[in-house]
Amino acid sequence: MASTKSKILTLLEENRGQTLSGSDIAKKLNISRSAVWKGIEELRKEGHEIHAATNRGYCLAESSDLLSAEGISLWLTTPAIAKDNIHIYKSIGSTNQEAKKMAVAGAGHGTVILAEEQTEGRGRRGRSFFSPKGTGIYMSVILRPQGTAEEAVLTTTAAAVAVSRAISRVLEIETRIKWVNDIFVGDQKVCGILTEAVSDFQTGTIESLILGIGVNVTTGKESFPDDIRKTAGSLLPTQASVSRNRLAAAILDELFKLVDCLDSEDIMDEYRARNFVPGKQITVHCGNEIYDAKALDIDPQGGLVIQKSDGSIHTLRSGEVTIRTK
Repeated sequence: MASTKSKILTLLEENRGQTLSGSDIAKKLNISRSAVWKGIEELRKEGHEIHAATNRGYCLAESSDLLSAEGISLWLTTPAIAKDNIHIYKSIGSTNQEAKKMAVAGAGHGTVILAEEQTEGRGRRGRSFFSPKGTGIYMSVILRPQGTAEEAVLTTTAAAVAVSRAISRVLEIETRIKWVNDIFVGDQKVCGILTEAVSDFQTGTIESLILGIGVNVTTGKESFPDDIRKTAGSLLPTQASVSRNRLAAAILDELFKLVDCLDSEDIMDEYRARNFVPGKQITVHCGNEIYDAKALDIDPQGGLVIQKSDGSIHTLRSGEVTIRTK
């Protein structure tokens, strides 16, 4: 059952930018005026920007951009995610790690974990993922697949398409995909995707997939660490705020349109069309191997087809590539 504070926030989100009197809020929620005041103060302490005007009431500012289950649910259209299954943290080590714990404890398909910041955000190959407070979407989703390893790979490609679609729909910014799971605007990475499996050791089947998505939304260029400042970027680096709740909801909506039809050729066609790696000279990092090759194509399972320097053709199912500049 939703708390009084949650009910007030939902009402304010539904009327964002408009002033609601304390008496109207009390009447709509069937609570006392003092309960309204107490709930408003709790929300302000959490960081929500709520204006008050004497004899007029309360207004959730358009510029208020705190992540909330109430704010995300307002924009969600997918029935796969219930508001009670959206978990928000002010700060967390890693949303993927928390999602793994919740999955092992029995959390269901469509459980979502978001954080305002990550102190131990993780990327591929054990690297850290820079996750400063209040400027990004750091989100993990628990999926319960049918159990095949191939589905895990296809989920990653579908997630890249979903994020690209959501950014285009909400912000009207066109993105490109770098195999296998990075989203770029121009020549700068604005999003990383990390898919991890939770397996049953006895049967070897995949019990759940943890899909981690990290989007740099308004992170300023000067905020990035020196080692990634040249290659990392954000969607709106000069904008003070944007509705991260709306963008997070759009990503989830687009994702759940795709996860039930992973074998659709349309998904892979769009993934190929958005991908800028085929045709490029690349350096491959796969396990302990590092070698140069040419990227040729992306196969129906999302593998990168490459040609090595000796002319042999291979398909990468894992690893990482960098574009070689002449």
